[in-house]
Amino acid sequence: MALLPLCHSLTLHSSSFPIPTPSPSSYIYISTSHTPPDKQTHTPSTSTTQNKTKQTTMRKTHFILCFFALVVAHSASAASPRCDAPEDHGSTLRVFHIFSPCSPFRPEKSVSWEESVLQLQAKDQVRLLYLSSLVARRSDVPIASGRQIVQTATYILRAKIGTPPQTMLMALDTSNDAAWIPCNGCVGCPSSVYFDAPKSTTFKSLGCQSPQCKQVPNPTCGGSACVFNMTYGSSSIAANLSSDTVTLATDPVPNYTFGCIQKATGSSVPPQGLLGLGRGPLSFLSQTQSLYQSTFSYCLPSFKSLNFSGSLRLGPVAQPKKIKYTPLLRNPRRSSLYYVNLIGIRVGSKVVDIPASALAFNPTTGSGTIIDSVTPAYVAVRDEFRRRVGRNVTVTSLGGFDTCYASAIAPPTITFQFAGMNVTLPPDNIMIHSTAGTTSCLAMAAAPDNVNSVVNVVANMQQQNHRIVFDVPNSRIGVAREPCT
Repeated sequence: MALLPLCHSLTLHSSSFPIPTPSPSSYIYISTSHTPPDKQTHTPSTSTTQNKTKQTTMRKTHFILCFFALVVAHSASAASPRCDAPEDHGSTLRVFHIFSPCSPFRPEKSVSWEESVLQLQAKDQVRLLYLSSLVARRSDVPIASGRQIVQTATYILRAKIGTPPQTMLMALDTSNDAAWIPCNGCVGCPSSVYFDAPKSTTFKSLGCQSPQCKQVPNPTCGGSACVFNMTYGSSSIAANLSSDTVTLATDPVPNYTFGCIQKATGSSVPPQGLLGLGRGPLSFLSQTQSLYQSTFSYCLPSFKSLNFSGSLRLGPVAQPKKIKYTPLLRNPRRSSLYYVNLIGIRVGSKVVDIPASALAFNPTTGSGTIIDSVTPAYVAVRDEFRRRVGRNVTVTSLGGFDTCYASAIAPPTITFQFAGMNVTLPPDNIMIHSTAGTTSCLAMAAAPDNVNSVVNVVANMQQQNHRIVFDVPNSRIGVAREPCT
């Protein structure tokens, strides 16, 4: 039989020291096995006989989690213990049950044996979850689609910044490094929520001589502060380089470097900031390397999901065991991006005829496939998709999508063939549906005509409801089906 930790069961008390305020660190937790007190020799009372069946049932229910709670029932009929027993000496200390008359933490109001069992069981369950999280070193951060919450086509998480913490809904971006948030007084920031830096006792403004200033794009000196400028989509930002405590799960990261936005133009800037999950020196991955060993994963919920049902999982221990990986490639020209080797695409049962040059990884030119299209690859996939849907079905366009249908269709599967693994997409990852009517479109598109792109992107629509593991120390990326909507 596996024994679980005994929770909130015993207190350590020495009269040589002040009695501490109750807290988890004030208790001794023991995992052991001994004969339950009701098996010891004594004459049962009438009430004990009448309740024998009921107590036996409860013992079966609660023995594993809190068999020690039965001590309460036995000790109630025993003589009052001597609270003036010899004091602690040397390495021998007295140990009391938390409900003992000698315990400084005993309940003020007496409770029935049944109630005490139920209370201890409830505390056991909470404690077990806590201990399990310590063993697993599992740090999960809920994430959600930003469409319904901040009206942006991004995925967001709650980040606590500063002391005392201020909560911001920051967008996730694996193709960027630095984090940045709108700060009080920002001109042009598309948000009514700002980080109030003066209210944080741990906030620092980093100067031009700081080593971090050399790691941001286009740094300049605005007085004593290091200011950097960058573009994001159709927007541009100017931010003061700063640091403060940032907490995503339960682990605070002190002195985290980020940009405090002072000015923004355009509409591409995520309203409450961005967390960079790239591989650069100022990314979250790099700044928490000692804590999370440069390993993380996420499961993106459907954009239709209203709640924080997805998750960002930090650290290597709790990642999926049954998962296939493909090698992670590094491009010195774009060192922050996560390149993988896409070797083919199958539509239905047919491997689409795509020129090798359209998929090949080339560190010299920066071409390849990243996890975050080149026209020849897209056109080949699109044409085979249309053929399998049926030539007699009318195809229309909607915005940047050129393969749409006004009536219901049965889409073929699409499989990405990577080195070492295949990922077959279900219909929800292939088709995007209109909110009204029956129009649906193939959720893939070629790069715009005015963009000379050499990169194929496995975008978030294709990643939804999959666990994507970024294992940088072992240079690999894993993909496993996992519903998180």
